[in-house]
Parts: sequence; C-alpha cells; structure tokens
Amino acid sequence: MFVDQIAMNKVIVLYRRPSGKAVQGDFKLIFEPVPVADDGEILLKTRFVSVDPYLRGRMNDKPSYVPPFKLNKPLQSAIIAEVIDSNDTRFKIGDMVCGNLEWKEYQVATGKGLQLIQTADIYLTAYLGILGMTGLTACLGLTEIGRPKPGETLVISGAAGAVGSVVGQIGKIMGCRVVGIAGSDQKVKLLKSKFNFDEAINYKTTMDLRGAIKTVCPDGVDIYFDNVGGKISDDVLNYINKYARIVVCGAISMYNETSRVLGPYVQPSLVSKSALMQGFIVSDFADQFPATKKQLFKWLMDGKLSYHETILEGFERIPQAFIGLFEGNNEGKMIVKV
Repeated sequence: MFVDQIAMNKVIVLYRRPSGKAVQGDFKLIFEPVPVADDGEILLKTRFVSVDPYLRGRMNDKPSYVPPFKLNKPLQSAIIAEVIDSNDTRFKIGDMVCGNLEWKEYQVATGKGLQLIQTADIYLTAYLGILGMTGLTACLGLTEIGRPKPGETLVISGAAGAVGSVVGQIGKIMGCRVVGIAGSDQKVKLLKSKFNFDEAINYKTTMDLRGAIKTVCPDGVDIYFDNVGGKISDDVLNYINKYARIVVCGAISMYNETSRVLGPYVQPSLVSKSALMQGFIVSDFADQFPATKKQLFKWLMDGKLSYHETILEGFERIPQAFIGLFEGNNEGKMIVKV
C-alpha cells in the first residue's frame, strides 16, 4: 500500500481498480488536515470499521445497486465512531454513532444517516454485525425468502462468516435442521460448538462434497442460503427437495473472477423441483429494519443468538482485513479496531 504523508489525518483511498483479487497496492494511505466541524456538524473519530465482501463490487467501474467507488477518493463502509466535537444539539461529545462513513480517522458529518448507539447492554461492535447489516441480512433473507418451517433442512454456504453463522442460529430458533459448509476444521468446530449447527462440512478437505452433502442431508435440502456461489452451490442444488427455496445472498467465490465462469445450469433443477431461487440485497426490506433489529436484540439478550468476531488492530490494516475476507481469514464478522 503506497503512502503519501501530507498531514495528520489518515485516509485510505482506492488507488487503482483491482484486477481479480484485491491487493495492498490497490489502496493508498494518505494524510490530510484534520477537519473542523462547522455549524450543524459533528467531528467524528473512527473507532471500529466493518469490511464486507460486497465492497469488492464497488471497486469495479460498472453499474450496480450502489455506485462504484471513485479512484483516489476514500472508500466507505459501516463504521462506529465517537463524537469528539459537536455543533449539533442532537449529539454530544462522547456519543457513539454508527453509519456508512469514509475510511478516515477523523471526519465531519451532518448526522444524517447516523444511528446513535447505546453502550450499556452490549459491546459496540455488535452494531456492525449481528445488530447491524449482518444480522438484518441474515434474518430477513432467511425469513422473507427462505420461509423456514420446523423440521426442514437448511444448508448454508460460507456458514462460518458473519452472515452465515447468524442464519444458522435463526434457523435453529425456527426449528430447522441446520447444515453448514465452511473452509477449515476450526470453522467446522466453531459451527457445531458455538452456533449449534447439527452438521458441518469442510469443503476444502472433503474429496466428494456432493456425496458428503447427501450423507448429512438424508432427507434432502429444503432451504439453501447461498453466500458463495460456484461449485459448492452446484453440489448443493443437486439435492434440493420439491418446493425448495434458494436464497442468493452472495457469490464470494466469483467476485474476483475476470472472466465469466460457467458451471452446471440451474434451470433443470429448479423446474423439476418447482423450486424458488431469489437474489436480494438487504435494503429490499428496509421497511422491516426497526422490527427486525428489535427481534435480533431480544434473541441476543435471551441468549438465543451469539456472535463471533475477527478483529485486527490499526487503521492501516483495513485493506489487509478486506483482502483477508477472500482468503478465508475471518471467523464471523471481520472488523478493524482503530
């Protein structure tokens, strides 16, 4: 990562658009003057930064459901920040806020789109994960598209990630038999010991993944929550049941591909099983956010949900944390502590 030291405030910008998997050289650390809050503004100091796979799509210069990042401009993601100066009566010094903010150590904001968060009941970083976009994505994707019923079999790819680990727990709350697919023995152990999955498969060490899925899903697959796409999903779709629901949340295995990847065609499976396959982004269900957050908080307080985090320390390590998502370095939510 290139460094251009100008002043005091650290900022990470997109230096060049990645070709395939992002590397450190695609990002640039620069320094600029610490800003001053004007009337109606607040000055924020970044405390925790969320990195998520969907950010990779915003690094490409092509249309999507959110605008692409601009070259030589700061990247953005969900951030928890502390108010250190305020000219806005809604916020006082010492308040903690969460919102989609720039990768800067210090920045000014108007308060628009920021959530004032409480620190008494739960640790701050939960608002970047299980009580934030992660939890909303897991809960709404599963309930609105997956429509789980007691006794059904739910399979989750990328199961040890931030979203997948929550999906599995909610599936258990709703009476499903839950099977996770992950990329290490440690993650498999975590799924079964901490998140109460019924079965878990390490796809990297399983020679016959399709056969393994058949073994742990003897009654077939009723719901498939897909976070990865690619061959893993091809193998799962081989065992879907009549009226199965496939929830397409992500395709991390293909985000870094530079050419179109071909695999088995899904139409025969969908037709023969009268199955539903639907992609979504969490903002599709924005009107349900308040009620869903309350439900997630209640489950958390009741001990029905738990969460796991991988935390790197140091503002300069934000790109490293992001790159690590595609190398399987995270268990649960990947966060940078500043």
